[in-house]
Amino acid sequence: MRDPSELRYTRTHEWAEIKRNTIVVGITEYVQAHLPDIMSVELPEPDEHHYESNEEFCVIGSLRNSRGCLTPVAGTIVAINTELLSRPELINQDSYGTGWLIEMKPDSMDDLDELMDADEYEASMPDEEEE
Repeated sequence: MRDPSELRYTRTHEWAEIKRNTIVVGITEYVQAHLPDIMSVELPEPDEHHYESNEEFCVIGSLRNSRGCLTPVAGTIVAINTELLSRPELINQDSYGTGWLIEMKPDSMDDLDELMDADEYEASMPDEEEE
């Protein structure tokens, strides 16, 4: 499992782990907790489309509702977690580990500086009574 304190975050609750010249992307514990019993994940084909920052790249479906996931930066998807196609529940079980979604090659690694660190992300979270 990845250490959430070492990841970068979007305001829409995606996380990004920097790996040399690519990033691994997934959804945060906050999102997966609001999508209990995930039953489906629609992932794109790698290298078939250039994505802009904040562009929808997949849809996660649960018993209650579905949610689109947005790219944290502009770039190209170079790999997907094919295990999720047959076992989407991995997102609920381990959203920071085996439940990762895509690996992406950003147009510029400098764009990751625009994402929040763990402390900024935690501070941006809604209070429980606001939900």
